[in-house]
Amino acid sequence: MPIEFELQQGSQPLTPEQAGEVRSFPVLGIRVDAVQIPDAIAVLERWIAERGPSRYVAVTGMHGVMESRRSREFQEILGAAGLVVADGMPLVWLGRWHGYNMRRRVYGPELTDTFCQVTGGKYRHFFYGGAPGVADDLARTLQQRHGIRIAGTYCPPFRPLTDKEDREVVETINGSGADVVWVGLSTPKQETWMFQHRDKLQVPAMLGVGAAFDLNTGRLKQAPEWMRENGLEWLFRLLAEPRRLWRRYLVYGPAFAWNVSLELLGLKAFE
Repeated sequence: MPIEFELQQGSQPLTPEQAGEVRSFPVLGIRVDAVQIPDAIAVLERWIAERGPSRYVAVTGMHGVMESRRSREFQEILGAAGLVVADGMPLVWLGRWHGYNMRRRVYGPELTDTFCQVTGGKYRHFFYGGAPGVADDLARTLQQRHGIRIAGTYCPPFRPLTDKEDREVVETINGSGADVVWVGLSTPKQETWMFQHRDKLQVPAMLGVGAAFDLNTGRLKQAPEWMRENGLEWLFRLLAEPRRLWRRYLVYGPAFAWNVSLELLGLKAFE
């Protein structure tokens, strides 16, 4: 069964005017925007209304920040994002330390579901990513639950696309009339894909939501709410997929905590 979400409670979302003036804070050289889910939705709706150049949202946690320390190219990709949201509780805690009223994280599966719930049939959605059939299932699930309009779906093969295939995908998405493209390729692949296609696609908004494709269709089991809200989802996911995720949490996690400590104490500057 797909995950059930309730509309996020908290402070009033940004007005359309405020959506153009998002405040942020630094984490190891990465700009993280101090927004909540209602704020992110306001920004997305402003982008769509403007019909300007294609912009993308990086839904980022500790893993994404640490990937940026390993790769200058990926650091630039995150820096080019129109919005970088805190998908992990460590980034939320850091936002609070910087003085922002961040009650909760901008959790990718919840952002996906809530945007569709709030906007309903207002926009056309394209789903790119996932294992065979997953994008179709997600589109169908969200259409049944929230009445969204489906522009199209595409499940890429587990290999780089040829130039011809990539041109065909771009033509398909541009011809679909999509307002939003949801990308489920995992970090750093999804952010890299959005960065590389931002000048090719005529879609106002792209979002890299990773595991939301599997979680919102019920293919992956969700951590209990108390773990998700208290920074313990990593433990649940590690126990569920130790061979795939051990490095992310047991190597990157301590390194992230150490580097953030150095930054907060003023002992090291990260650019």
